[in-house]
Amino acid sequence: MENMSLNFPDKKYLKIGEASQIADLEPHVLRFWESEFKNLSPKKDSGNQRLYTRKDLELIFEIKKLLYDESYTIAGARKKISKSNLKSPKVNVKSSGDKNSIVPAKMKKSLAAIKSGLEEIKEILSN
Repeated sequence: MENMSLNFPDKKYLKIGEASQIADLEPHVLRFWESEFKNLSPKKDSGNQRLYTRKDLELIFEIKKLLYDESYTIAGARKKISKSNLKSPKVNVKSSGDKNSIVPAKMKKSLAAIKSGLEEIKEILSN
């Protein structure tokens, strides 16, 4: 994923079609991931329509990164996410009009590499 930043529309919730479009995933993938990742559980309205928040989208992008970019299995991604509890989101979600929260792409890559290295060291030390 080149650009880890996404624009979240200026509203509290997104329906599944909007969330899937932003994440560049099919809606059935999001529904499947809900069954596989207990942390991904969007609210539902009175008509049983899924309502995704920023936090849900951050988790979706983290899952997508682990599965598609880092080649984790579902079980491996689930374990990694539950271990980290998504304390520090990997995706810079910003409001549509907020230009101050953009982090340069090169810096994001460097920070991601540093974090990955630290996570590897932590894993080695915990064994």
